[in-house]
Amino acid sequence: MKPRLLPVDRVRRILQAAARTRVLVIGDVMLDQFIWGRVSRISPEAPVPVVEFERESFMPGGAANVARNLTALKTSADALGVIGRDDAGKKLTSLLEEQRVGCDGLLQHFDRTTSIKTRIIAHQQQVVRIDRETREDLDEMATQRLLEILAWKLPSADAVIVGDYGKGVVTQPLLDEIKKLCRARGLWLSLDPKPVHHLNLAGISLITPNRKEAFELAGVIDGGSARSANPLNDAALMGAAEKLLRDLRPAFDTVIASLTLAIAAGASPLEAAIFSNHVAGVVVGKVGTATVSPQELLASFKRKG
Repeated sequence: MKPRLLPVDRVRRILQAAARTRVLVIGDVMLDQFIWGRVSRISPEAPVPVVEFERESFMPGGAANVARNLTALKTSADALGVIGRDDAGKKLTSLLEEQRVGCDGLLQHFDRTTSIKTRIIAHQQQVVRIDRETREDLDEMATQRLLEILAWKLPSADAVIVGDYGKGVVTQPLLDEIKKLCRARGLWLSLDPKPVHHLNLAGISLITPNRKEAFELAGVIDGGSARSANPLNDAALMGAAEKLLRDLRPAFDTVIASLTLAIAAGASPLEAAIFSNHVAGVVVGKVGTATVSPQELLASFKRKG
């Protein structure tokens, strides 16, 4: 049997330390709606399936899901962002409070709607997604208010995560001030980026782009050839990663949440990467916007042992 790179006992200690940490999540919060049904016929009006409604469910999405992933692993988390003065905003706040996420950093905005992603799912397959959202950059007054709340909460925080989902909350002025505040306190700062924004990400501790986003951020083309099952043997990907490391000096709601909390709990970067990879491995086996419990995570390490 191969020796574990991260023994189960070490995972337990990281989880125990994580339960004593607090992480602030600031960015684009949203509400994920799932409409579940079944398809038994095609519409006579157009060549599309008719989904017969069975049930619906709601989950926190975007930066709100990052916060939810943290509390699922027993870490304290606060969500900072903007919601509308609407039923969706009330629903999102209620869901987050149920999952022990601090919500006093969620600002109600008169001129913005709460972002909602509605997914219609039949037989465990997504049929279509409908987005309702405001995407304009957040105004200066609301941005300043968010930064005031962040500055007030930072003394009791161990790390900060910025969740950029392209909905307008994460702007360069906001990010610059967050970097300045975290640098002054020596706090770990992670960011899940959207390359379309072309933000200056220099000085951030961790970014978690997927493959496509990594190439876009690096400004290089993914040839798509010579891919390897082992990312370390993927020459194109390693080239993009090296460029990002060189330019920026610094995985996904679940990845950024679990990796950041592991770092905040005292794990090394390598340990945190292994830790978050196991968390991601569990969550991809679930349908919908899912989280992982400490018990599920420990079981994952035992199975791989």
